[in-house]
Amino acid sequence: MTEEKEKRPRRKKEEEEQVEQKPSPNEPILKNFVSIIHQHLGDDSIEESYINRSSKDIPTIVATIDQYFHVAKLLREHSDLQFNYLSDLHGIDYETYMEIYVHLYSMEKKHSIALKVKVDRENPKVDSLVPIWEGANWPESEVYDLLGIVFHNHPDLKRILLGEDWKGYPLRKDYEPYDVEV
Repeated sequence: MTEEKEKRPRRKKEEEEQVEQKPSPNEPILKNFVSIIHQHLGDDSIEESYINRSSKDIPTIVATIDQYFHVAKLLREHSDLQFNYLSDLHGIDYETYMEIYVHLYSMEKKHSIALKVKVDRENPKVDSLVPIWEGANWPESEVYDLLGIVFHNHPDLKRILLGEDWKGYPLRKDYEPYDVEV
């Protein structure tokens, strides 16, 4: 069976790169979002921006940790953006850093965006979005509970799934359960 695998032709990376993807119809939308953010907050407010093709071509912006709250506030308050609905907020552990992912939608403009921010794994702290969207309250508490990311200016940050005496954060890649048999 190993010989059969070796006989099969392998697709080379060069061949994959030659397959051109059509530009996303959301590319102009992303460029507009980025332009507005750069105009109001400066070029250093965003680490990167891209179209997430694996998630329905959603425009995605990765804000710098220092500008995360300000970018979020601008996304909500700017008349051309009006992202008034926070539909999802969760955290991810990538071992070298953690990330907050926020999905926003504008009821008025009928467009959506993903806002991300990379958080230092050793000192996981980031501004809370609850002052902008009250709906961030429970999702931020859940992220705190399961990953240990602290949200500055959160009105009532506490564990909501695990007990206050629970040790560790079960969604971290380095988490070791106290009792592995449970």
